[in-house]
Amino acid sequence: MEFNVKERAERARQLFHEGYNCSQSVLLAYCSDLGMDEEIAKAVASSFGGGMGRMREVCGTCTAMFAIAGLAKPSNIPGNLKTKTENYQLVQELAEEFKKETGSIICRDMLKLNGNTHEGPIPEPRTGDYYKRRPCSELVYLAAEIIGNKLNTLGL
Repeated sequence: MEFNVKERAERARQLFHEGYNCSQSVLLAYCSDLGMDEEIAKAVASSFGGGMGRMREVCGTCTAMFAIAGLAKPSNIPGNLKTKTENYQLVQELAEEFKKETGSIICRDMLKLNGNTHEGPIPEPRTGDYYKRRPCSELVYLAAEIIGNKLNTLGL
């Protein structure tokens, strides 16, 4: 299967603008083609927005890429070091490519929060100002583009 990466990245951005969190948006753009039910994907990724439950740690877009890596190159047999190595290698490649474009995979760094992670659990309302101030929409697009290109390279 060859993914239309630009279409998927735009779909991920659209999902983000519909109100899905960053992680859900990227995962939903690809999950059904990789054998994951969309409702399960929404639930699984629901905790990863805002850098892990709004703690501003690893960006939710990266978490979604890593989840997709697990669907594409699973390491689901205990003790199989070959598949574990392949999965970890893929995750590290994705992280490096994302960092090359953004400088980090850490949410607070990209939001320029200067180490402040004490914003609490309540998400901000999605307003026009929210989308202007935050790079999240573009990060969603970027992550969906990176994982799509990687899936195409892997022939998945």
